[in-house]
This record gives sequence, structure tokens and C-alpha cells, in this order.
Amino acid sequence: MTGVDWLNGTAFEVFDQHVIWSDMIGNLLGLTALALGWRRSMWTWPAQLLSGAVLITAYLSAQLGGGVGKQLLVVGVACWGWTRWRNGSRGGTGRITVRFATWPERIALVGGTAAGTLAVGWLFSAFPTLSWNPWPDAYIFVGTLAAMVAQARGLVEFWFAWLAVDLVGVPLALTSGLAFSGLVYCIYFALVLLGLRAWWQRTRSTTSPGRPVLEGAAA
Repeated sequence: MTGVDWLNGTAFEVFDQHVIWSDMIGNLLGLTALALGWRRSMWTWPAQLLSGAVLITAYLSAQLGGGVGKQLLVVGVACWGWTRWRNGSRGGTGRITVRFATWPERIALVGGTAAGTLAVGWLFSAFPTLSWNPWPDAYIFVGTLAAMVAQARGLVEFWFAWLAVDLVGVPLALTSGLAFSGLVYCIYFALVLLGLRAWWQRTRSTTSPGRPVLEGAAA
């Protein structure tokens, strides 16, 4: 048995749903990443990278092309976000100073998400082998990218983007046989609300609005 076979094997059953190892481990790592992001810890990025790598196998088993693409984006953007946070820190450590997006940034995020969802949804519809449920899959694919880009820039709006993704992610995961993902999306929803409150309280003006400034406190 290969490592991939083991990851896609059944860990346990609950309510007649098979929970596979990759679904469970990847989402537990994702929850860890979200909690670390709430604390503005640099370690949120390697946790997201590992989560994405493991969940790729889960979405492949469910034949959700958008999910696979989303996790590939998670891995790529996690590398970029980690570099961005470290480059802005003093001595390579620190917690990000968060801020609200400017109106042009908000328009770019919303417009980019809408245009990206239309483009990816059309692609999935044109090539059904990529996804059996193209439009929700496309929305989660693009919405995740928008959320992670906003997080890397230290924007409070990244939490709103995650909320929007979760509202679609829960029913899609459950109907795709990824029961643990559906459960974790519900937990994500609660953590996102707490994270939004924490980041909102920490907002402050910066001397360079277009770039996050990192504090010297250790992550």
C-alpha cells in the first residue's frame, strides 16, 4: 500500500459517511493554520502549506477539480504569504499589523472573485471531467485565492472572504462524500467569526497603507 492509498483509506465512519485520512488530517492542519492566523503567527503559512498538500489527495479521490486546484493555490499562496510576512518583519519574526482594505482594494477583490468564478466555472462546465459540480467548485476555488491574498496583505476583509467560502463549502463537501471537510467547515465558520473580531480590534493606521507593517513581537 502506498502513502496515497493510505491517505485515501477510511479512518472511521460516522452517520454512514466514510471519513478518509487525507480529509481528516488535512482539515485538522487547516484548523491549526486558521488558529495561528487568528494570533497573527508566522507559523500559519507552513501549516496552510501542509494542509493544502494533504488535501490534494482528498479532492482527487472525490473528483473535484476545483478542490484540487484550490489546494494547489493554497500551497503556492502560502509560500508567497510566508515570504511576504517574513520580509516585512524585523529579524525575520513578528506579528502582522492588520488594517482594513481601501475601497479600490475591496473593489478589486470582489470584482476579481466574480470574474474568476465566471471564468473557472465556464472551464469546469466545458470540461466536466474537471468537476462534477462546476459552479460551487469554481466559487470555492477562486474565493480561497481571494481570501489568502487578502490575508497575506494583512487585510481584515480576508475573514469576510472565508465566511463567504464556508457558506458554499459546507454543503459541497457533504454532497461530495467529504464528511470531515463538511464538519470542519462548520468549525471554520465559528473560528472565522472569532478571528474577525480579534483582527478588527487590532486594526490601526499605518504609515504605508499599501503594505503591512510587522511588529517586533515574536510569533
